[in-house]
Amino acid sequence: MLPKVESAADLRTIDWLIANLERERGLPPGRIDLMPIIETAAGFSRLDRIFGARSLKDYGGPWRVKRMAFGAADFTGDVGMTWTPGEEELSSLRVNLVVASRAAGIEPPVDTVWVHLKDAAGLRASVERSLRLGFQGRLCIHPDQVAVVNEVFTPSAEEEARAKKIVDAFKAAESSGVASIQVDGAFVDYPVFYRAEKVLATLAAIRAKRA
Repeated sequence: MLPKVESAADLRTIDWLIANLERERGLPPGRIDLMPIIETAAGFSRLDRIFGARSLKDYGGPWRVKRMAFGAADFTGDVGMTWTPGEEELSSLRVNLVVASRAAGIEPPVDTVWVHLKDAAGLRASVERSLRLGFQGRLCIHPDQVAVVNEVFTPSAEEEARAKKIVDAFKAAESSGVASIQVDGAFVDYPVFYRAEKVLATLAAIRAKRA
């Protein structure tokens, strides 16, 4: 993890150092992931340039930055913003990170830590906000937070059943030349189908990890 990334040069410098270490130790280029944390005004103002800095392509290796993370504590301190329990002031920043990640062709971002260690209800509400906004997970500042984060970001049995029903019905319709259907009274076309596929893929990845 690389804190306070503010420019493409920051990524290129650490990438160069890691690439040298990989070569020295006989590791494949790009094997070590690098997760930049965006947590300053300067970093947010340069998202396009930062995540266009695919320097590993210069020598044919893969891009080691697969996802970015948000650091709300340092960001709010940097700009003088009050970080409230309801987090309304963070909404536009979170959306910017999700959109920038998609535009850069990397995975959805990982959201910030929750600093109120005794506020379990607040943690759950915050993690649910992250999920709704399109993040793929949360940073944790204490082991007690891990179970809640894993629970929220793991699709439920009901979500799995719904996703499977959509995927099965849409594939059957598609094979007959139809690309828009209804499932239990709800309209389903390609975006809904792709979202359902993503739910099933997420569950498959989680189960493979636990196996």
